[in-house]
Amino acid sequence: MTFSCQHKVLNRSLYNEMYRASLLNPEDFWREHGKRIDWIKPYTKVKDCSFDQDNFKIRWFEDGTLNASSNCLDRHLETHGDKTAFIFERDEPGYSTHITYKQLHSQVCRFANSLKSLGAKKGDRVVLYMPLIPEAVVGMLACARLGLIHSVVFGGFSPEALASRLEDCEARFLITADEGLRGGRKIALKENADKALSLMTSSCLEKVIVVANTGIGVSWNQGRDVYYEEIIANMSDICDPVEMAAEDPLFILYTSGSTGKPKGVLHTTGGYLVYASMTHEYVFDVQEDDVYWCTADVGWITGHSYVVYGPLANGATSVIYEGVPNYPDYGRFWDIIDTHQVNLFYTAPTAIRSLMKHGDAFVTKYNRSSLRILGSVGEPINVEAWQWYYDVVGNKNCPIMDTWWQTETGGILITPLATGEPQKPGCATQPFFGIQVALYKPDGTRVEGEGTGALVIEESWPGQMRGIFGDSKRFIEAYFSAYPGVYFSGDGARRDEDGEVWITGRMDDVLNVSGHRIGTAEVESALDSHPKVVESAVVDFPHPVKGQGVYAYVTLKEGESSDNVSEEDLRAIVKQQIGSFAKPEIIHWAPNLPKTRSGKIMRRILRKIAAFKESEIGDTSTLSNPESVIELIHSRPHQKI
Repeated sequence: MTFSCQHKVLNRSLYNEMYRASLLNPEDFWREHGKRIDWIKPYTKVKDCSFDQDNFKIRWFEDGTLNASSNCLDRHLETHGDKTAFIFERDEPGYSTHITYKQLHSQVCRFANSLKSLGAKKGDRVVLYMPLIPEAVVGMLACARLGLIHSVVFGGFSPEALASRLEDCEARFLITADEGLRGGRKIALKENADKALSLMTSSCLEKVIVVANTGIGVSWNQGRDVYYEEIIANMSDICDPVEMAAEDPLFILYTSGSTGKPKGVLHTTGGYLVYASMTHEYVFDVQEDDVYWCTADVGWITGHSYVVYGPLANGATSVIYEGVPNYPDYGRFWDIIDTHQVNLFYTAPTAIRSLMKHGDAFVTKYNRSSLRILGSVGEPINVEAWQWYYDVVGNKNCPIMDTWWQTETGGILITPLATGEPQKPGCATQPFFGIQVALYKPDGTRVEGEGTGALVIEESWPGQMRGIFGDSKRFIEAYFSAYPGVYFSGDGARRDEDGEVWITGRMDDVLNVSGHRIGTAEVESALDSHPKVVESAVVDFPHPVKGQGVYAYVTLKEGESSDNVSEEDLRAIVKQQIGSFAKPEIIHWAPNLPKTRSGKIMRRILRKIAAFKESEIGDTSTLSNPESVIELIHSRPHQKI
């Protein structure tokens, strides 16, 4: 069975038919849907994938060639060249700009030619450390045009975090800005970048390209630093796109892992673009004249797939916003929606909960009648926030696409669709086409029917990551060893009596704080670097706004006490080494941590204490120091939220 790639308004019957076809005959299904993008050399091979560790491979459309930048820009020029690609809303209210596909194409070509003039060549790594401004998108697409591999580092990361990522991917070029603006506050990006470069022990870096975002004077390294505006000034706006194989790398994006060192998730060109484009269209029911707004920064995968590649491949009009939801007040999102008549709105539960705290008046003073679909991304959304989002923001008229996916998956895997059926608040609902979801018990057997278990995907999909940059062994260990033969997401889930999926959260030592994945080992390493700290253990605790908060148990060296160690000093170290979003909200002084006789810290118990669930701790007889549990319960420093 084949399906046209033109848009369809889905109903449950059509979804069931397409989903069945995608599992029964994935080759034919994806052969047809792969045609939604333009290929220089059409593919004849669709899928060659195996999760068997002895014959491991993930290859999609492998003999086809294309260019991602061309698919996002060039193919729209003849019919949609004058259509707005982006509405850029500045941090300060009242300043917005419309950028057409022709204008974006021109800027991308000029910057690509600038990169060529600096010596960039296919396969080079380029790191972007940018605010959410149009030049960030231009930089990504210029890299894709030349076959350069971009790696975007969120502008909130510290110099130390930036340095580690620059070193890991052996970047030749860094693109940054003089400053970023968020909520009226300036972020010294160039200053941070300079510090990052001074921290690196080895470097391939040759050029730092600086966008004059605020125009402030910055320190300058003559010969290394160049201004973006100067190098593009006399460049041609014609730049032929480089022909890329479908499996050639498109980007590296770093995500936290449970072993401390962030993982460089590698995505390739063909399958990723097909999947980002298709999920964007079907999940959000995108129509020709819609105005779409995903609030994510391009420093995260949501920004890659649903700010840049998916919407542009589909010829959509999108909003990008430099600032934060609460500047100058808590009505900023809804003001932007009214101003630009946004139809499709995609944001994070953290933002929803933070706005919800300040009441309905900031929402209801705006009309919002343009809204047709709402989306949620980054973490499971709690029922109360879902209901407020639906009732107040959407006026009970907009279905909520509560999407589940990961940096590693490239695109949305489990989601409701706009089928017009009643929704269950907080339920991720059903798998997208081609996604074979299963729940596994700890012994590796499948959970059939209703039940809970580890969330795994049993077959590959086009948007799946291809590896961890420079570490193929770690890729298999991280995702395919816990349950051999399937992809283990690291999340747990529950299947209800209707066969629909509810995400229950992380099962490993990765926290999800406001949609940011934070490796507990990274935070512990930062805390342990304090000269008076002997060890630490970091867990999550339930947070009414962030979903999960960072809770740190800290053991000081012999002779030291909390009287001469500042909690703020510890938070400052985490901010410096990782970023402010990873700072522990609660620091619990812990002279003794509960450990097994082999010395392993029992984080399971620490999570129960942090969550005020000591009644669920259970048997502590395997601990070498069971008395430590009582001590920690009695010394708990916070009240239940």
